[in-house]
Amino acid sequence: MQNIIIRRAKKQDCPRLLELVKELAKYEKASNDVTITPEEFIESGFGEKPVWWAFVAETKGVIHGMALYYIRFSTWKGQQIYLEDIYVSEEMRGNGIGSLLFDQLIIEAKEKEFKGITWQVLEWNESAIHFYKKYHILFDPGWINCRMEIRR
Repeated sequence: MQNIIIRRAKKQDCPRLLELVKELAKYEKASNDVTITPEEFIESGFGEKPVWWAFVAETKGVIHGMALYYIRFSTWKGQQIYLEDIYVSEEMRGNGIGSLLFDQLIIEAKEKEFKGITWQVLEWNESAIHFYKKYHILFDPGWINCRMEIRR
């Protein structure tokens, strides 16, 4: 395997990050749900008040994976990383990239003294669930996800 570099995402990575987001949406059978514009995506991550951060995995200058997160506040626990998306391109799976990205998130959480990392996984995504079990993750089936879309 080529040398895999894990680094912080840069503004110029955004077109590739959006490609990975769309690949993930397709994998999750939700291709039509990606409605963010490239401009909104860039502004949200690299504008005056960024709300997300990411790590990327690359080899020879090509990004093959990402872990995109934001800061979540729990009134019970305090600040935590909320892992919005972790994704490795299909052709690069099985090379340890997901573990490298996840390990980098753990390092980030410890360095910034966050209280933990939270995220969601689709119940049918057995490969992701298997991956998370290697980290002795606590699964919480007692919560129901809720959302409301605001239309302009």
